[in-house]
Amino acid sequence: MKIRDILNRQRTVSFEFFPPRERDRIPAMFRTIDRLSVFRPSFMSVTYGAGGSTRALTEEIVVRVKRETDAEVMAHLTCSAQSKEAVHSVLVRLDGAGIENVIALRGDPPKGQATFVPQAAGFEHATELIRHIKRNFSLGIAAACYPEPHPEAVDAKTDLEYARRKVDEGAEFLITQLFYDNRDFHAFVDRARQAGIDVPIVAGLMPVVSTSQIRRIASMCGAKIPPDLNRKLEECVDDDEAAREVGIEHTTAQARELWDSGVDGIHFYVLNRRYSVSAILRNLALPGHKGPPKD
Repeated sequence: MKIRDILNRQRTVSFEFFPPRERDRIPAMFRTIDRLSVFRPSFMSVTYGAGGSTRALTEEIVVRVKRETDAEVMAHLTCSAQSKEAVHSVLVRLDGAGIENVIALRGDPPKGQATFVPQAAGFEHATELIRHIKRNFSLGIAAACYPEPHPEAVDAKTDLEYARRKVDEGAEFLITQLFYDNRDFHAFVDRARQAGIDVPIVAGLMPVVSTSQIRRIASMCGAKIPPDLNRKLEECVDDDEAAREVGIEHTTAQARELWDSGVDGIHFYVLNRRYSVSAILRNLALPGHKGPPKD
């Protein structure tokens, strides 16, 4: 089923996983997927890894999730370090395996490369990739957007224009980069609607795992940590368990406010760990979700 059709009839809760670098860690990943599946996610997505480094495992895992769970699945696809021919081949394989949804991304620079440089025979922007998918396949297409401008963006207005171009080229819904202040999300949605972006906008949330990790990730993504959250994290710099509990409390409050405000959907960046997302969903008790996994 196309995720756009799911969004047309209900608000969504979804999970994002990333392929492990070592194949022998795939069983642990699927144990996490199984445990989180009891919450009946509307869909799950699987990333490509930095610079497309785990693209082969992404294909394998996406197909397996499609076959072994009741959730719809969405494959990440990036322009990074690939020719147009290679990207097209991936799309052919995904389509042939019954995958119906992809999220089209420019992608991060490959390891050791400071900035994104497109291959001579590759796609330069996500808009070009979306156009190619739309012209050659009947896949459902998602794209990324940024409540706080992308770190490489000239300004917020230009960044929003890129989001609008993605929709113009065929993106059927948008998923935001992580954020920790809902005011940034609501302000972005207001600006997007004023700019003529009328597709669903799904909020991307990443629970805190540790103080050091979330500061590093937020810095890379251009996301700010609100003063109140930063203060609480400062008190548990060397205590990951305490930081995780702070994160659960903060993300629960974020998700509850978003849901009560009528958000189109919430997409959890799981980081292949179930504890925080399970706790958040237990706290929320959203309609359509059974309850916590049994340990």
